[in-house]
Amino acid sequence: MKTDSAKNISLHYGWVIIALGFLVIFNALGLARFAYGVFLPGMQTGLGLSYERLGFIGTSNFAGYLLAVIVTPFLIRRFQHRASISAGLLLISLCMFSISRSSSFVMILMLFTLVGVGSGFANVSMMVLLPHWFRSQERGKAAGIICGGSGLGIIISGFLIPYLNQNLGADGWRSGWLIFSIISLGIATGASLFLRNTPAEMGLEPMGEAVTVTTEQFKPRNDSGKGALLLRLGILYLLFGITFMVYGTFIVATMVKEFGFSEAKAGLYWSWVGFFSLFSGVVFGTISDRIGRKKGLALVFLVQAAANILVGFNFGTPGIVISIMLFGLAFFAIPAIMAATVGDYLGASGAANAFVVITIFFAVGQTIGPGGAGVIAGMTGTFSTTYLLSALLTVSAAVLAMTLPAPPEAP
Repeated sequence: MKTDSAKNISLHYGWVIIALGFLVIFNALGLARFAYGVFLPGMQTGLGLSYERLGFIGTSNFAGYLLAVIVTPFLIRRFQHRASISAGLLLISLCMFSISRSSSFVMILMLFTLVGVGSGFANVSMMVLLPHWFRSQERGKAAGIICGGSGLGIIISGFLIPYLNQNLGADGWRSGWLIFSIISLGIATGASLFLRNTPAEMGLEPMGEAVTVTTEQFKPRNDSGKGALLLRLGILYLLFGITFMVYGTFIVATMVKEFGFSEAKAGLYWSWVGFFSLFSGVVFGTISDRIGRKKGLALVFLVQAAANILVGFNFGTPGIVISIMLFGLAFFAIPAIMAATVGDYLGASGAANAFVVITIFFAVGQTIGPGGAGVIAGMTGTFSTTYLLSALLTVSAAVLAMTLPAPPEAP
């Protein structure tokens, strides 16, 4: 065990976990999922794919993610967190390389499904690792910082992919997937070498001050209350999954096809989402610490609704700019607040299983959203309807969030 003097002069290894977690999420979500929206115009031109097929490719990724969410708890119990995270990132790398070499819709569909599987293994395992390394008062901050990794992925893809397309022509998107494959391999190697499953492996305690509390403070009022609570949180996460991936998948194509932006300009605006999302989890996580989780969730959903309305009603370039800023600020706030919320209601012992349960709802939402939006856009010839439907769903989510009960430990 480290002495108090040693703790005061040395950096806790939890900060290494945060740094690695940032890179894991950057890879598993920022590159492997959210970059698809920037690849979409180039892939559509290079492969001659319809909106429906592009939507189904996006949906295949989330279907793979859903499968991984279901399997991950068994994988963690058998191989632990570090191995499941590293294996997920390696799978992503191999599939990205294969996508860069593929021209068949069916083959890309299958490979992007496996990319989703790898994303699920890495992301869920990383988030479930946090309660082992961070006590409750540090957990929200850690989750907020780590979620910012997705924002960095969005920034890089927003600049890199349009640049490659502009300079390499029809095969620019292939080079993008190849570069991301190499990055993924590097992060997978780093995770396998430096991640640790528990602080005990390093002779450490979790970060944060130990607090003595009664067991009852960390349990829901009763089993039926727990089930109802998880259902409500799951529905909120389902609605978030549906709506935020509609925007995240198709906003670049919307700017290019419906607003007449160049691909480079649309990619630049998409990178703004990544910039503002860097602050998303930390800012709204801190706000939710002050005003409460349910009000924090409702606020984020209303911000997301406003972002969709501004695009859906086509307020022109100023509307797009404001929409991008609002969506970026709200982008990763819900996952960060959700991670803190399950801890508030169920404590460290129950938070891990609860997070997996609500993430299944989230994965289902992501699976439904892009495919449904692609079908609607194919029928109507525009994405406006899908953005307005997303706004309606997010307003409904804000109302539902306000019905959450107070956490059991609240006075």
